Amino acid sequence: MTSRTSRDTPLRLVPRRPSLAFAVGGSAARPTATARRSRPPRPPEGTPALSELARQARAELADTVRLARWSEAGPGTAGPTGILPDADVQQAAAELELTERQIRSGWDRARLAGLIELHRGTARPGWRLRAWDRDNTAVLRGWVALFDAWSLAHPPGDSAAADPSLVAEVVEATPQLLSFLHLSSGPVPVDTLLDLLRQRVAELRTERHEPPADGAHDPLPGLLDWVLDAVAGVGALQPRDACSDTREVVLTPLGNWAVWVKLEQICVAAQGPAGHIEQPAENMLRACARLSPGPARAEYRAWLAARPAGLAVAELLETARGDDALLRGLAFEALRVVGAPAEPAVRAASEEPTLRPYALLWLAEQDGDDPEAVAGLLTREETAWLWVDTAAAVADHGEGQLLVSHLDAAVEGSVRSLLVEIRGAGHPRTVQVLVALAAAHPDPAVAKAVRRAAFQVHTGGV
Repeated sequence: MTSRTSRDTPLRLVPRRPSLAFAVGGSAARPTATARRSRPPRPPEGTPALSELARQARAELADTVRLARWSEAGPGTAGPTGILPDADVQQAAAELELTERQIRSGWDRARLAGLIELHRGTARPGWRLRAWDRDNTAVLRGWVALFDAWSLAHPPGDSAAADPSLVAEVVEATPQLLSFLHLSSGPVPVDTLLDLLRQRVAELRTERHEPPADGAHDPLPGLLDWVLDAVAGVGALQPRDACSDTREVVLTPLGNWAVWVKLEQICVAAQGPAGHIEQPAENMLRACARLSPGPARAEYRAWLAARPAGLAVAELLETARGDDALLRGLAFEALRVVGAPAEPAVRAASEEPTLRPYALLWLAEQDGDDPEAVAGLLTREETAWLWVDTAAAVADHGEGQLLVSHLDAAVEGSVRSLLVEIRGAGHPRTVQVLVALAAAHPDPAVAKAVRRAAFQVHTGGV
């Protein structure tokens, strides 16, 4: 581990957001992407306004918010596993007039919704809790995060424990059931959903060359009941079986809106130049390099929604380990969309020299550190290495003027001081970056100094 020393350098090598990935995209691509999405799609007719949806989400999570605010004023500890200690559960139950079971469930929901964040065993309010009363978007994002984690908020019972792989297949099939409910625009018989679930599970097993489920005891009806109860438990579904022999269910307005949003994300990704929702991370990131930040984040979200978070994070980090600095910066932009679930993997990646500067800045942002102080987390060598890496992305994928701008943004003292820092960074692309910068810079004196530095690095001189 490199020690952290005070910084006295006059150079501003790291901006607030170090990745220049979006700056190196083709200039012609930005207006096209912006024009293509300048008018956001309208939700289906009858969908409540976002303010009304936010009101419903606040009502659904009212007890969860109370618990999160109690935690903010209370002990603030949760242990290394994130589980609230028994003594705190009892104290919360007494003070909030809820059962201990409600407290444990509410604690899980608060964590999944981002109302509580855990950092090294300490619970603290998440940014969504701080914005809860004034920001409808934060409320809806918190509820959608809980909706996405319905299977964690309501784990399956003992009947499903015998075949964990079947439970995983049912979870994988659930988005199709929810999409069917959304497209049906009304109540759907549970028997119809069961037939659809059987068909989808059979397809998944065929795709994986696995034997069909054992027909002696069909666990799918029980697992479907679990899915319906769990989705209803987060406020996305409600039963419609009163005074009828046929059990029916229907999506709530919140559930209908959330499924529509996810279908729109998939459609947006499918309109990309390579249909990159199904593409590897590298192909997806290259496609996103041609987009401006807003549309690119929408593409990241759609790509992430199509695969388990752990596998997606691992694939993004593996892409970041490659030789293309542009993809390295883009991969960490995508990891910002993942958020807290990516923290363990990013923390482990911070021990790798190639990823360390990006990972340290990502972790600092995740911890809510002051953006102005984030760059101070890096050593001088790490700061210079990051500057060269982002410059390599510009040199490979951008225009010469962008490389000159990258130099101008870093210099607060002298170019000579900057070049001393860069030469000591040890980045494998240092020579190529300096040669490209010398060729692009309009000032002959600066270009000469940069060429001299490139020669010194190449020959191992001082």
